Amino acid sequence: MTASHWAALEAHEAKPLATLFGDDADRVRALTVEESTIRFDFSKTHLDPTMLETFSKLAEAANLAAAKEALFTGAIVNPTEGRAAEHTAERGNGNAESVAQARGLQARMRGLVEAIEAGALGDIKHVLHIGIGGSALGPKLLFDALGRDDARYDVKVVSNIDGAALTEAVKGMDPNKTVVAVASKTFTTTETLLNATSAMEWMREGGVADPYAQFVALTAYPDKAIEWGIDESRVLPFNEAVGGRYSLWCSIGFPIALGLGWAAYEELLEGGAAMDRHFRNSDPLESAPTLAAFADLYYAQAKGCQTRAVFAYDERLRLLPDYLQQLEMESNGKSVTADGAPLSRNSAPVTWGGVGTDAQHAVFQLLHQGTHLIPVEFIASKTPGHDFDVAHHETLLVNCFAQGAALMAGKKSDDLARNYAGNRPSTTILLDDVTPSTLGALIAFYEHRTFVNAVMLGINPFDQFGVELGKQIAKSIGENGASGFDPSTTALIEAALGDL
Repeated sequence: MTASHWAALEAHEAKPLATLFGDDADRVRALTVEESTIRFDFSKTHLDPTMLETFSKLAEAANLAAAKEALFTGAIVNPTEGRAAEHTAERGNGNAESVAQARGLQARMRGLVEAIEAGALGDIKHVLHIGIGGSALGPKLLFDALGRDDARYDVKVVSNIDGAALTEAVKGMDPNKTVVAVASKTFTTTETLLNATSAMEWMREGGVADPYAQFVALTAYPDKAIEWGIDESRVLPFNEAVGGRYSLWCSIGFPIALGLGWAAYEELLEGGAAMDRHFRNSDPLESAPTLAAFADLYYAQAKGCQTRAVFAYDERLRLLPDYLQQLEMESNGKSVTADGAPLSRNSAPVTWGGVGTDAQHAVFQLLHQGTHLIPVEFIASKTPGHDFDVAHHETLLVNCFAQGAALMAGKKSDDLARNYAGNRPSTTILLDDVTPSTLGALIAFYEHRTFVNAVMLGINPFDQFGVELGKQIAKSIGENGASGFDPSTTALIEAALGDL
């Protein structure tokens, strides 16, 4: 039955966008969802009643409703590792025992935040957060978006093993007034621990007598952090069933709680919780994450689109495309189903993007006139993040809306160089403002959208074994040198590193 639904979807000829609007005066209302001070407008996608009916049948065949309940009740949704995925429990929506555990660990984190604020670690002015992947991308996005005006500490996030990244991060920091947060789920991550060791040396060279006293560990394996040397009172554990790319909701969010204040962190959690409730309780055709996933699947599966572009028309959200790259591509970049069979359909498209209006002068030529069909997502805020002339924000929003209109309408010309085909899809997500609550809801929206895509494709979005192979080979090079590799790799090792 599922195969026939996919076949029907692929055979369905969607009308041009202009025709869809002309045929249905109610289209904007029908394909717009307003939730958590965010307006999600899917009307410029090719979703139509026939397609939505087919997707509803596919969702039923894929047991989407049961999968949602499994997610929210702490059942195993990561079968390859035999785990639940309990990031929603951190927001208060999940298995009662896990929610209680999350509340307890959050209280522990709040206690440490308040102790630092009270001077328990000295006169702290700076926070150096060290992690990689999900242990860094979330805090970096959140602080860049929310910490521009209201930050109480100078927070820097470093992830790259390149020492130049750490050098840049500590510029202007006083090691005697710095807390270093080491974020690693397993507390064995090579890049993170090497950066942490170098940060320790930087503190010693800066005159800190006991650097360990200014280190905090954020980990699901507290014993490993204690063994590394961090005092138990400054170890903030979290549930092992919270995946790295979903971990900003647990103690990995420590620099946000410290840098912006506990009230802001609670608002972030509640924003995510509100989107959880919307996703869990809404009919699929009234659910923002589900409708977004339906559009994703149509373009990736029926139209063969290999990429999806995300453009933030707000400088505060400039890191959102980077964050979504990991969330979507690490989750759904799979070639086997959750049952271990080869995936017979396209997996996740490549997520990429940038910031408007910069991107208009760099990549929009291809979006408007290139041969690739690329679904575009615009994200904007009704409220500006600055006090300059309102003309700045008005011009920004006008450009955002104009690009979506131009992609859809196009412009005919006898001069082919000036001809715009139009009928190119876009989604617009309009926030009331960039606040902790709204940003929390937005991130949770993307999490649930990713989950729906996975369920509909029958894959497991919560493992990431593809990340491990390169790490294993890097470890082998470190231990065994250039032997045993292909000629190109061997020559590169010898040219750059000589005899290890």
